[in-house]
Amino acid sequence: MSNIGLVIEEKPADIGNFLVGRLLPFREKRAVGPFVFIDHMGPAALKDYQNMDVPPHPHIGLSTLTYLFEGSIQHKDSLGSDIEIKPGAVNFMTSGKGVVHSERTPEYLRTTDKNLHGFQIWIGLPKHMEQSEPTFHHTEADEIPTWEEKGIHYKLIAGELLNHKSPVPTHSKLFFLEIKSKETQKLNIGETLFGEVAMYVLEGSVNIEGHTFSGKQLIVAKNSKLCEFEMAENTTIYLFGGEPFKEERFIFWNFVNSDKALIEQAKKNWHGQNLEAFPKIPGDDEEYVPLPRAILKGTK
Repeated sequence: MSNIGLVIEEKPADIGNFLVGRLLPFREKRAVGPFVFIDHMGPAALKDYQNMDVPPHPHIGLSTLTYLFEGSIQHKDSLGSDIEIKPGAVNFMTSGKGVVHSERTPEYLRTTDKNLHGFQIWIGLPKHMEQSEPTFHHTEADEIPTWEEKGIHYKLIAGELLNHKSPVPTHSKLFFLEIKSKETQKLNIGETLFGEVAMYVLEGSVNIEGHTFSGKQLIVAKNSKLCEFEMAENTTIYLFGGEPFKEERFIFWNFVNSDKALIEQAKKNWHGQNLEAFPKIPGDDEEYVPLPRAILKGTK
C-alpha cells in the first residue's frame, strides 16, 4: 500500500508586490503537524527598480519562521526588532496575542539588481500560548546544527530530531530538516520521525515508490514511520513535520487561532487600528496593510 498521502502543487499567491508559491494551507490538507502555512519565495531575480515591500501587517496565534537561500530581507516589528535576514539564518517571531511586522528589501539593496529565494512559514501555537506576549528571536546561520553521515549532509533548521536540537525556540514538538546528497542515496528515516511529515524537493529529484518528484510540490506521507525514498545525485530536500494539535486551527488572513472569537476581535482591532492590541512599528509606521474587503464584511 502506498505511503504517499497527498501531493500538493505550488500555487501562485501575491504577498504585496511579490509573487510566491503557496504550499500550505491546501483545501484537502490544512496543516502538517503544527505547520499551518508554507510559502516558497522565488527564486526571483529583481532589477534595480524592483523590491520586496510587505508593509506593516498583524498576526495572532502563530510563530513566523523565515529562512532564506538567497537574498536579504529587512525585518521590523512592533517589539522594536530591526534586523536583516541573510541566507542560512532563522528569523522566528511568535505573535501570541498580537504583533505587527514588515518585510522589505534592505535600504542598501534597493537600487541594485538582487535575488530572493527562501521559505516563509507559519507555525501554530499550543492553545495555552495563543494569548501569550509576543517574542522575537534571531538565530545566525553558524548556530544551526549541521552534520554529515554516510555522505549525506543534514541541517536541523528548527526542532529536535536525529539526536540534534536547533536553538530556534519553537513551542511544540516539530522538525524542519534539510537533507543534501551529492550522490544517489537511499534513505529510510521513518523510525526517527514523529507526528506528520511532508517533503519539499528544492533541487534534484527523489524517487518514492517508483514515482519521481522534482520540485514545486509538497509530498505528504500517510505515515511518517514509513518514510523512505531515494535521492538522485545533487538533490536537496526539506522535511516539515511534527505532532499535530488536538484542536483545529482556524486561519483568516494573517490570523491563526483555535478560537474564532479571538480572530473576530483581532479583525476589529486591526480594522480600527487599535494601538493597544497592535502597536505601531518603530521606523515603519507611515502605512499598513488594510484588512481585505472579503474579511472586512461584517467587521465594524
